[in-house]
Amino acid sequence: MDVAHSSDTTDSAGADSATADSATAAPAGGMIGGTRQLRTMRADGTPVYRHRQPVSMPAVAVTRLGRAAPATADAEAGAGAAREVPGPPEHRHAHDFLVLTYVEADAGAIEVDGTTRPLREGEVHALLPGQVVRPVAATSPAGGRAWSVSFVPDAVPSLASVSPLAWTRHPLLALFAPQAGVALVPEPDRDRWSRHLADLAAELAAPERLGAREAVTSLLTRVLVDAARLAPPQPDTRDALVERVFDRIEETFREPISAADVADALGYTPGHLTTVVRERTGRPLLEWITERRLTEVRRMLRETDLPLGVVAARTGLRDASYLVRRFRAHYGVTPQRWREAQTR
Repeated sequence: MDVAHSSDTTDSAGADSATADSATAAPAGGMIGGTRQLRTMRADGTPVYRHRQPVSMPAVAVTRLGRAAPATADAEAGAGAAREVPGPPEHRHAHDFLVLTYVEADAGAIEVDGTTRPLREGEVHALLPGQVVRPVAATSPAGGRAWSVSFVPDAVPSLASVSPLAWTRHPLLALFAPQAGVALVPEPDRDRWSRHLADLAAELAAPERLGAREAVTSLLTRVLVDAARLAPPQPDTRDALVERVFDRIEETFREPISAADVADALGYTPGHLTTVVRERTGRPLLEWITERRLTEVRRMLRETDLPLGVVAARTGLRDASYLVRRFRAHYGVTPQRWREAQTR
């Protein structure tokens, strides 16, 4: 596998282009709705994965872990082949998407940013982009079962225009708040969780079916609502420095700013601020700038017919060709193909 190394960032055109063009799909681990693909490597050797999705469907994928009969007849067709599958990569890794995991039967443990989380029956776990994850393989019991849903927020219509800088403060993503992350599903509701996730897998497995796209967004929304209602109340523990960084990015991302510009405006060196932001949010400074820009690019592609040159100029990217390179490196598809798929 040809992997490009960069200084813990995704906004280096050379590194990203080389990685995206030459990377091959990592083992999908029973993933339905897309394939897991290496996008880049951090400076410390941690691989960062993305999903390569069919452009006709929302950016959602489901992984079935362990052995269990599907919960519905439709799921039999969609998820039957994944009745017993390996989990996600067993090495230390990060990802570019949000992950929600529902545990049907004790499934061992995972390590998240160095902290071990047991995966107990009935629990639902939320993971943010940039968090470093490693399954603790030795703890996995033979009968462990879980569903894992990975998605980009704009797969849900009500989240489509939400800035990534505000993801963890949106009510629908309450379980993804930094101090949340885990909740317990009441026992009477657990069959319903399994049915929703099996149905979501079945819809993703049959994208040609009438209304599959709408069914996926509806089912994912339902799952997120259920998860948000379980999230424990959280005190306002927002980090003052991170808030200042995010405010500065929000104010200036439409301009051709760099990490150095943000650091200089706040009175820090770029290296120090990048390190602090990565330690406190799981992602380096430049990655947040890139994420904010590309979220706005997707919104403009979806909601307007502006040419790519104009979209690039309004999102701090140099020109249309650079936008195409960045978009393709991040999502595995050109912006034009992605735009066309949104209007079908």
